[in-house]
Amino acid sequence: MISSETMTIREDKAKLYESVYVQMESLLSRNDNRISNMANFAALLKSNFDFFWVGFYIIESNELVLGPFQGPVACTRISKGKGVCGTAWSDQRSIVVADVHDFPGHIACNAASKSEIVIPLIYDGEVIGVLDIDSNELDCFDEVDKQWLEKLCECLLSVI
Repeated sequence: MISSETMTIREDKAKLYESVYVQMESLLSRNDNRISNMANFAALLKSNFDFFWVGFYIIESNELVLGPFQGPVACTRISKGKGVCGTAWSDQRSIVVADVHDFPGHIACNAASKSEIVIPLIYDGEVIGVLDIDSNELDCFDEVDKQWLEKLCECLLSVI
């Protein structure tokens, strides 16, 4: 059974995501290039949620290559099927990881990362990159994050 405290936290988180979504809709523009939109997207999420790391990996030459991000330095290239990002790409599905140390083949770009969520960016049926968000707290992400981040990524993809 879910406690009332957990419900309140989820409701508060959903309200914050809703506010961020409204900001995102007005921030993103077809007049800006993909990198500019991704950079503002990452900055808006980082400033509103204070996640440890927020960023994008973009597919280039059959690899995920580091794109715009907010946070400490990161891995620059990830192969398809490797780590959480590469798995989200190969499986074409969002992945929520409560404890990255329990994820087989996790790529440790930063030892402070404890939980992670990755959303594939699917455009015209093809994955063109992933949104990767890390937390320095265990079990930081849930279904609320997954649903809203997928919706925010759809907003981003609508201006590409």
